[in-house]
Amino acid sequence: MTERIAELAADYDQSGAFPADSLKIAHDAGLLTATIGEQYGGRGARVEESARILHLIGQGDPSVALIAAMTLNTHARQAVQPHWPAELYARLVKESFGRPVLVNHARVEPELGSPARGGLPSTLARRTPDGWSLSGTKRFVTGAEGLDWFLVWATTDEPEPRVGTFLVPGGSPGIEITGRWDQLGLRASGSHDVTFRDMEIPYEHVIGIGPYGAAAEQDNRAGAALHLPLAALYLGVARAAQSFFHTFAHSRVPANLGHPVARTERFRRAAGEIEVLLAAAEQLVFDGAARVDSGDSAYTPEQALGARVLADRHGVRAVELAVRLLGNPGLARGNPLERHFRDIQCAPVHAPQEDISLLAIGTKALNP
Repeated sequence: MTERIAELAADYDQSGAFPADSLKIAHDAGLLTATIGEQYGGRGARVEESARILHLIGQGDPSVALIAAMTLNTHARQAVQPHWPAELYARLVKESFGRPVLVNHARVEPELGSPARGGLPSTLARRTPDGWSLSGTKRFVTGAEGLDWFLVWATTDEPEPRVGTFLVPGGSPGIEITGRWDQLGLRASGSHDVTFRDMEIPYEHVIGIGPYGAAAEQDNRAGAALHLPLAALYLGVARAAQSFFHTFAHSRVPANLGHPVARTERFRRAAGEIEVLLAAAEQLVFDGAARVDSGDSAYTPEQALGARVLADRHGVRAVELAVRLLGNPGLARGNPLERHFRDIQCAPVHAPQEDISLLAIGTKALNP
């Protein structure tokens, strides 16, 4: 599965098109539905298995893995704490077993930025006789062109405003991509800006709604179930870069050397450092995920945040080392390593970013 997705990755990276074929490959392998809870007829994959799934898909194409991650996390949360309208979620599950059904949150806004740093959404939900009318613009909505459901974070226009997540069917009239994703890395992730104009939402298609205080603040200490698999995804990118580095080292035979550069101390030393970086990061991530699954109360949210910080650092450093050893060939367009180098730069961008994570970790360390 990873190899088949990898074969398509370069073309998707170049075109920036929605990676529908690759997502179908992942779906046919049973990966997009892996975290559907056993109570809903799924196999109930938890944090460690989610991390390993995204690690594998990430080796093939991290854009595909990131789109998959958002859907996997939605099902995982529902399995642990049901919060969707029962009939709607049952329909979602039934459709998901038959085809790739994609779901993602739409939270970031042009002026607000990431909710990880606090603040309230300007996207507005107005009460109507039958429910809500939703309007606003969201940024960086991964997989936007192929989403079946947008989970839109918005504020109500009630006398005492509340905030909540409004379930918007993809493809509905009033949804428009108003800003195209054109980034250095993860070019096929389709993380476009999306504008919602007077979207009619049934009253019951709202989850997590509540008053400003509790619902508005994003708990950056929580969410190990997403932080650890996300870290694993980018370690998959680094492993793909390592694989290409090894292939190059064994095949490159300079005329003045007479044997592959893999036999030189310089390349062997770099290969050792790359392996140490990645093996240590994977141990942190996968062991942490296993502890979360086991219910280990000694494993703290700060440890999960720290594992992701170190994994991102190690992954970025490992790919940089590979590029440095290859020199110009490593930065040539069309070279897989060049693409991996661009993709790995996206690892530290995801919320909560490193400074927010370190603040939470440091606060806990100073106030145990």
